[in-house]
Amino acid sequence: SHPPFVKLSFILFLCRRFSESSDKGWFRSLFVHKVDARKDAHSNLLSKKETSNLYKIQFHNVKPECLEAYNSLEAEVQTRLHQDQDYPCEVVGSWNTWYGEQDQAVHLWRYRGGYPALTECLKKLNNNKEYLEFRKERAKMLISRRNQLLLEFSFWNEPSPRPGPSIYEMRTYHLKTGTMIEWGNHWARAIKYRQENNEAVGGFFSQIGDLYVVHHLWAYESLQSRNETRNSAWLKEGWDVNVYYTVPLIRSMASRIMIPTQSSPLQ
Repeated sequence: SHPPFVKLSFILFLCRRFSESSDKGWFRSLFVHKVDARKDAHSNLLSKKETSNLYKIQFHNVKPECLEAYNSLEAEVQTRLHQDQDYPCEVVGSWNTWYGEQDQAVHLWRYRGGYPALTECLKKLNNNKEYLEFRKERAKMLISRRNQLLLEFSFWNEPSPRPGPSIYEMRTYHLKTGTMIEWGNHWARAIKYRQENNEAVGGFFSQIGDLYVVHHLWAYESLQSRNETRNSAWLKEGWDVNVYYTVPLIRSMASRIMIPTQSSPLQ
């Protein structure tokens, strides 16, 4: 008979060959929640095919003493752009952060027509003397600013005006590189657990700027309503599974509670 270590080596060899001969590998499948392999860009797999909307989100950190004047100036310019049909852009929502980064303004813009619409809009604005004067005046009020270009997940609602009054929560997730498809697969099933109180406003993922970033936008009547709505999700069978599989995909996350400005279409 062969020594025990020879038998053990032979068994391990057979197990390894058996595992390699299968796409999934029976042993590996016990521990890994496998997502179907994809061979296309995230933007094609996760975004809406029937629309070509592109979104821009802006984060403006405002000098505390200038916030009121900043809001008035932004409202005036946003209203003019809305009324001017020559500009293929529209404000989806504007907010001031209530809890999170203080003295911060957040704006979400939609460009119907994608990148060509964005390019057209920027060219026109750069030739608009009134708009250039607005930017100079606004710059005096700002500490810093940053933006991202986003696409909307195909399984979320397209954001549309709301009468309010509501508070809004933006939950931002920085995902591990390479996990966006898996995130989308899970949330495509899980979003049904978060529609009961009409709280789901929009879901987006970044294309330019910080990458592998997801923004989920929710609306609630109050902080208490937010707490009750989120707790009720745990009573629904399947929600816990979504949390179990998506938490390991996250590098970091943040929540900001926001109040709509007077000119915001989302109230």
